[in-house]
Parts: sequence; C-alpha cells; structure tokens
Amino acid sequence: MIGGRLARYFGRRFLSASLTVFVGVFGLVVLVDYIELMRRSAGEANATALLAAGISLTRVPQIMERILPFAVLVGAMMCYLNLSRRLELVVARSAGMSAWQFVTPAVVVALGIGAFATMVYNPVAAALQEQSKRLEDQAFNNAQQSSLQATGTGFWVRQKSVDGQSIVNAATSADQGVRLGGVTVFMYDHTGRFVERVEAKAAVLEEGHWRLIEARRYPVDAPPQVLPTYQIQTNLTLAQVRETFATPETVSFWDLPFFIEMAEHAGLAAAGYRLQYQKLISRPALLAAMVLVAAAFSLRFFRFGGVQKMVLAGVLAGFSLYVLSKVTEDLSKAELLNPVVAAWLPVTIGVLTGLVPLLYQEDG
Repeated sequence: MIGGRLARYFGRRFLSASLTVFVGVFGLVVLVDYIELMRRSAGEANATALLAAGISLTRVPQIMERILPFAVLVGAMMCYLNLSRRLELVVARSAGMSAWQFVTPAVVVALGIGAFATMVYNPVAAALQEQSKRLEDQAFNNAQQSSLQATGTGFWVRQKSVDGQSIVNAATSADQGVRLGGVTVFMYDHTGRFVERVEAKAAVLEEGHWRLIEARRYPVDAPPQVLPTYQIQTNLTLAQVRETFATPETVSFWDLPFFIEMAEHAGLAAAGYRLQYQKLISRPALLAAMVLVAAAFSLRFFRFGGVQKMVLAGVLAGFSLYVLSKVTEDLSKAELLNPVVAAWLPVTIGVLTGLVPLLYQEDG
C-alpha cells in the first residue's frame, strides 16, 4: 500500500516537473518568436500586434514537438534532484523501495505523455502550423514570401496537360503544396521539344491549372514577357499535389499511412514519410529512455557530492542522443538507412545508456 502511494507520488512529481519545463520553454519560445515577428512586420500595415501573437501561438507548438524529449529529460532530472535534496529518496529507501520503484512511475507517465503527444498533440500542431501560415499571409499580405516554409533544395514534380509536359520546381511550399513560392516551370511540347521557361514569385493550384503570380515568360522564339498572372494547365489533383509538396512534419500522424501509400503508388520517394511515421510511433519509448537517462545521472544523493558533474553528464547524454537522431534521420532521408532503424536506434541506445548505469548502481 505504501509503495503504491509513493509510486503515485513520484509519478505526479515527475509529471508536474516535466509540464513546468515544457510550459516554461513554450512561453520563452513564443516570446522570442513574437519579438522577431514584430521586428519584421514594422513596415507592414496589416501586421498588428494581435495578429503577430496569433502567428507565434500557432506555429510554436510544432517547434515544441522537437523540444519535448529535452523537456522530459530536464523534468525528470529536476524531479529526482529535488527528491534527493529534500531527503525524500532516503525516506523511500528506508521504507524498502529500490531505484527501480523510483523510476517505474516516471517511465509509465513518460509513455503516456509520448502516446498523447503522438496521437493528439501532433495532429493539432500540424493543423496549427498551416493556420500560422495563413495568418502570416494576412500579416504580410504576401502569400509567396513570409508564410512559406523553406525546404533547402526545393521540390520537383513532372506533370502532363493538354499543352504537353512540364517540370515544376518550387523553393517553398504552404498549405501542403496548394501554394508555392519561388516557382520555375520548364515547358515542353508533345514531342519533347523545349518550349519556354516561366518564373514566378508564387503559384496557386486551382481547378485544372496553376495560377502563377508575377510571372516572367522566356519563350525560345519570342522576347521575354512580364505578366501579373499566368496560367499553366495541369492534370495534377489536390491529393497528388499535397503528397508531392507536403513536408512530413506538416502531415498529421493519422494521415501519414495514406501519404506513404500514395507515394508508393505514384513511384515517389516515401522515405521521409516513413521516417516521420516511425519517429512518432517510437516517441513514447524515446521519452521513457530520457527518463532512464535522467535517473541514471540524478539519483545520486546530495550528501555524496558531485551532483553538478552528474547533471552535466546527463545533459550531455541527452544532447548526444539528439545528435545521433539527427544523423540517422539524415541518413534515412538520403535512403542510406532503413526508416525503422533510423527511428529506433537512438531509442535503443538511450534505453541502454540509462539502464546500464542503473543496473550497476542498484544491483552491482
């Protein structure tokens, strides 16, 4: 009975500490992002302070998804260090509890947090991310500039129409590919002969065509033209465009299997979607691994000294897991590593990093 009450008490303390860290970091990130938005929007008539606050509040939740494991790590370390400082761990040990009974409640709570983050928080954050882009359009009155998400190398897609074939390249994408920025279109006739190149500041998918905004045409047999809008026929559907241009991070957990299936049927690369799906599935285990790492480096009693070094070692261990996850993620996106291995390898190493010291400390 006493063990059960203590377990629930330790679980509540861990949950409270993790939520405190998460909410604190969330507020800090929102504040920094809000200040940066106000600086950028100084010359924009439509960018009000209330609209800037809405943009920050709707796009920060997705950023916090990447910070969640660190919030759990720091929260667990805070929890155990406070319990040790107040000698509550000493009292629990005198009552016959082992280190495993300290850690198990936090692990169970971390698994619950991970499941909630995957099944509920992730879809909400993805929807809010798209909403933030629409709000940013209103603030900057520039759908093709500020609200679009940079992708580095950009997106490429080949399409067919009644006019022939064309290759579309976009530097940025919003609304899962419905709106593109930094667009270049290479157009060919039915025989495969190059006809013209069209550059545009933005493109919007409409029924049966792309509407290019602020377009510049470069035909092979005519001088260049500058047009406020220009239409290019396409046979791409909204679903196909979303699959092609949507980044995995903007797709809800529940929609990822559909995107993976569509990519495979269309012969497109699905490694990014597979990796994102496996990362979300492995998130509960990753948070549990963070608890084990935190426990391994923070269960030392204050009277033994060396607490600062142990805390620093725990933070470095968490950072090393983050670096490892980024390396495996890049290898998976380059199709050099299986997505399942890329998602679960950091989790496995994290569990071992936490379990081995705990086994040594507790069982010798």
